[in-house]
Amino acid sequence: MRLLASLLFSILVICTSCSVQNSPRQSERVLFVGNSLTYVGNSPAVFSALAEANGKPIASDMIVRGGATLTQRVADGSVARALDERKYTALVLQERGGDLMCSFGPDSCVQSRQAIKALSAFAEQSGASVVLLGSYQPHPAASQRLIEAESAAAAEVGIPYIEVSEKLRRLRSAAPELTWFAPDGMHPGKELALLNAILVYQALHGSLPSPQPLTVMAPIYGSTSGLTETLRQADAPPPLSETPKEVRYSSATLRKLLGAVGIEGGS
Repeated sequence: MRLLASLLFSILVICTSCSVQNSPRQSERVLFVGNSLTYVGNSPAVFSALAEANGKPIASDMIVRGGATLTQRVADGSVARALDERKYTALVLQERGGDLMCSFGPDSCVQSRQAIKALSAFAEQSGASVVLLGSYQPHPAASQRLIEAESAAAAEVGIPYIEVSEKLRRLRSAAPELTWFAPDGMHPGKELALLNAILVYQALHGSLPSPQPLTVMAPIYGSTSGLTETLRQADAPPPLSETPKEVRYSSATLRKLLGAVGIEGGS
């Protein structure tokens, strides 16, 4: 009887060990916080698909709303609660376009910098890294002012800054045939969403993705999205049924984006 019990116990230990070894690798989780610049084209979902395709699975959540500011996300406590409830490895912040340039008055600059500082502190307490994803301006002088303001805000709290504006201007010149903007001419088109995803990938991994074909199975939001600031997965079913559910990118497009900013793609 003792021999039988010992044998059964050994089988149980072996099976448990096999189950652990064969369990799927747990993915990391990133929280994107922003506005329509973040969700139009669904940069968070494109980022997750890019990471998965390169063998680095990362789930993306987002707290977004059209016209939202980071100050509002501090005030409503939504980001602090999300960071407390879920184990995020990184927090990606994107401010409403123009806030850090004082486009909405001098108070908007101060409030935006204070919000970035507060949200970064929440992330630090929860063990998540933080990056500031830049926005963009079409005119050279405005683009430079924006970059100076965004980089200064990031440097003030000691977080990495992901510059977008000048990269986008160079890419538009190098590849004008790509869809950089949505039909409204302001929000991200499919290639700008991909550029955002590539740059976030580089910031979080310290390397670039490979230029392979990419299919994103997730809502591809337009400026009319039905989204509120409720925490949601980037690939969750959309509020509006007519929202497209997929976008595809060719390897040639990825090579063009990677090459046009003067860097070689690679895993």
